[in-house]
Amino acid sequence: MESPLTTLVTDSKRYLKCYNHYLKHSTHQQTMQEFINNLLPDIMTKAVNGKSNLNVIGVGSGSGELDLQMFSALHHKYPEMTVDNEVIEPNPQQLCGYKDLVSQTPGLDYIKFNWNEMTAEEFEEQWKAKKMIKAADLIHMFQVLYYVKDPGATISFFQSLLNKNGQLLITLRCGNTGLVKMRNTYSKQLGTAEVNRSTGDIKRFLDSKGVSYRSYDVPDQIDITKCFIEGDEEGEMMIDFLTQVLDFSKTASPELRAGVMEFFHCSEFSVESSGKVLMNANYELIILG
Repeated sequence: MESPLTTLVTDSKRYLKCYNHYLKHSTHQQTMQEFINNLLPDIMTKAVNGKSNLNVIGVGSGSGELDLQMFSALHHKYPEMTVDNEVIEPNPQQLCGYKDLVSQTPGLDYIKFNWNEMTAEEFEEQWKAKKMIKAADLIHMFQVLYYVKDPGATISFFQSLLNKNGQLLITLRCGNTGLVKMRNTYSKQLGTAEVNRSTGDIKRFLDSKGVSYRSYDVPDQIDITKCFIEGDEEGEMMIDFLTQVLDFSKTASPELRAGVMEFFHCSEFSVESSGKVLMNANYELIILG
């Protein structure tokens, strides 16, 4: 039986607002920036390998903050290298934000941006239809594989685009986090089976195909304090993003709302500190190549 609830991704404007509130109250951007600055340039040594130009594909790049942080770190280590960057982002507001960010950021003349307002699957269809043969040195898909129909097929396609020394970077939530376990517990009621995917699912797929990879833990905490303040607009948007349900508090049954909020406050997945409720939402970076 299908859930009567509406998934958040059907409303791109609401999704973006909810996502921005999630970023505001989580350590996601901070921990990713630390990883990019401290580890990524060395990880990328194999892919760069003396190249004067780097071909990059960003799948679901959002509004571009992490992309530009990544290019800045690489440019610092490899100042003579230029970048050809294919941006894939289906949300028009996010893509517009990325373009605005580029226009307002000085010193990006070493990067050529190619804009693709489309999903990963649509990009694959276009690529095959045009019979493109350009190989990529770096492909990244941060928090993307929740939203594709067949993550294994998506990984296989983009892996096929890599150069001999190219690398594919994937991030998803860890399966033992409170957020993923909550979504799994209530997946039928929420109608969010796809967004329950975790790095464990991806690793099992890669292992079944004999694909080697490395992984790095990336800690993340979400301040969900406002979720417990009834009627708080910011808290409502946070709940929408965490459940991936549009207007969750207004449309979910009282029983489901109570169950989800009880899960949020469960001591196994959340801690109280200085009057705040902090949920464990750690994720993992998987590197192929």
